[in-house]
Amino acid sequence: MAGTGTGTETGAEAGTNWGAWQDSWDRQQQWYLPDREERFQIMLDMVEAVVGPAPRVLDLACGTGSITDRLLQRFPDATSVGVDLDPALLTIAEGTFAGDDRVTFVTADLKDPEWTAALPYDSYDAVLTATALHWLYSEPLATLYGQVAGLVREGGVFMNADHMPDPATPGINAAERALRHRRMDRAKAEGVLDWKEWWQLAAADPALAAPTAKRFEIYGEHADGDMPSAEWHAQSLRDGGFSEARVVWASPSDSLVLGLK
Repeated sequence: MAGTGTGTETGAEAGTNWGAWQDSWDRQQQWYLPDREERFQIMLDMVEAVVGPAPRVLDLACGTGSITDRLLQRFPDATSVGVDLDPALLTIAEGTFAGDDRVTFVTADLKDPEWTAALPYDSYDAVLTATALHWLYSEPLATLYGQVAGLVREGGVFMNADHMPDPATPGINAAERALRHRRMDRAKAEGVLDWKEWWQLAAADPALAAPTAKRFEIYGEHADGDMPSAEWHAQSLRDGGFSEARVVWASPSDSLVLGLK
């Protein structure tokens, strides 16, 4: 059965519509990332290309399990281990996948040097993450990449889709950002929830109030790391132990970098 990292369900939690919370999270993220589904599709295409349709996957900084959800829809014979520290998002993930023996969730801090000891397996066909590691600065992220290389089996794959702006093109970056934010402003006027509003709703829900409060004790307000370029990510993956690494998808602001073990 799905593992738990945030405790047992109360009566309020047992009656919660976790699918609705999962959909709400996806809509909020889609507002920030209009090509979110495209990057997931390419990510899963490359999983199939490199390791086949029945992989053991580590969903790194899994949040509500968005990657795991799409993984299992496309590859019913896959298994997934989701790891995160956020108790609110893990509560949603655990509720969403309750009873699915293909899925396990683990609570661990990726900045803890011993975080891999909490995982149920030593080796994975694929380690996948999206829009989650930009809160790490370059030095701890490079360390994490080395740890991930130790978890990916020979011939396996790691992919990270995230904000990776090119510092050499400030004019292009500014133009893209301005257009994106004009579109976001129009969608916001039509009632889309932003990050802050979504968390306000979570804090008001009896099933999520306590884990949301704990989440903000852990993280404080949302803060970004230094967001290095895609070229930095690829080089750091090679330095960390991957034999090959490059961009396999890109938008004007984000990239999906793949490392082959």
